[in-house]
Amino acid sequence: MRDYTLPSLGADMDQGRLIEWLVQPGDPVHKGQALAVVDTSKAAIEVEIWFDGVVGELRAAPGQMIPVGAVMATIVASGEAPEPVAAAAPHSVGQAETELTERPTPRPMASASHLEVGGVRRRVSPAARKLAEERGVDLAAVSGTGPLGAVTLSDVEQAAAELAARPTPPVEAVGPAERQALVRQAIATAMSRSKREIPHYYLSQTIPMARAVDWLTAQNTGRSISERVLIAVVQLKAVARALADFPQLNGFFIDGAFQPAPTVHIGVAISLRQGGLVAPALHDVAAKDMPQLMRELSDLVARTRAASLRGSELADPTITVTNLGDQGVEAAFGIISPPQVALVGFGRIAPRPWVSEDGTVAAVPTVTASLAADHRVTDGHTGAMFLTALYDCLQRPEDL
Repeated sequence: MRDYTLPSLGADMDQGRLIEWLVQPGDPVHKGQALAVVDTSKAAIEVEIWFDGVVGELRAAPGQMIPVGAVMATIVASGEAPEPVAAAAPHSVGQAETELTERPTPRPMASASHLEVGGVRRRVSPAARKLAEERGVDLAAVSGTGPLGAVTLSDVEQAAAELAARPTPPVEAVGPAERQALVRQAIATAMSRSKREIPHYYLSQTIPMARAVDWLTAQNTGRSISERVLIAVVQLKAVARALADFPQLNGFFIDGAFQPAPTVHIGVAISLRQGGLVAPALHDVAAKDMPQLMRELSDLVARTRAASLRGSELADPTITVTNLGDQGVEAAFGIISPPQVALVGFGRIAPRPWVSEDGTVAAVPTVTASLAADHRVTDGHTGAMFLTALYDCLQRPEDL
């Protein structure tokens, strides 16, 4: 018998509300199958299972708020005798919540022993910081009772207990305004943590896009409007190709060490109609041609805005790309989404004066590409070489 726990679907997720079960006790399930739909405040996400078996007991009820790492269901392995099961539906939400067994999953945490709040540095014990990560407690909001205002383990335990005791409104009681507030709060919590814990450095490079634009125009000739590839896809493919030579920008910083990712899953920043944004993964970008990437990107955007993403699409990104060119901005300098270690930004493509190799000046379409990277893993030299490689890739679009 194995426990199925609520996975973390992003650095800013500490809990989720169960909307519905997609399986019932006794149903066979297979790796990659969606078991339930969970509301993460940003979007409704289908959460998947990563092993085969048969559904045993459903331990959470629709409408219930579930902490990350809490047991949602039991799964009977192949060849194992099933135990008596019961669906969670007859339980009240309050009763089901008390029956959940919390099993926090490891979350990335900073090794620093200080917390800066309002310009004042306070000490935080390593045990307190770890517990805060596991319980979803914002250390900036915790009053320290230790020496010199240090945040102790008991302070975090008290804050976690107060957080758990807060009443949870039913699904139908959360209106557009409340949801927007929850989205902004989730984003603020994640980005604040990122800026506190990750020593960012930023670089930018102006890249001429005439060759890429001309090549893409020729490629799109004869294609229907629905089949045409956008220049954003060329940029995504160029990022993936450049990362092949700089794997230290593609991966995760977890437990004080960098873990490179074997493939490039690009998190594409997508704005939501109700406000806020998410960055689900476009999988294995380097291995796919651009027409396929265009189809998958269109599908990803549509499902994101229809709130029908799968859990792996939020948990899998190894690097994020944000493109604000369609909003008219010159450049975009983003905040890294932990545990990722880098983010690439693109501004708008526009004609600008450009000096060619023969010294002549002409109006050439260019774009500003930026890199936000984690100084614990790389430095400016590596970042600069990556942007140079990205520059070169966009001068040879036919090789992508």
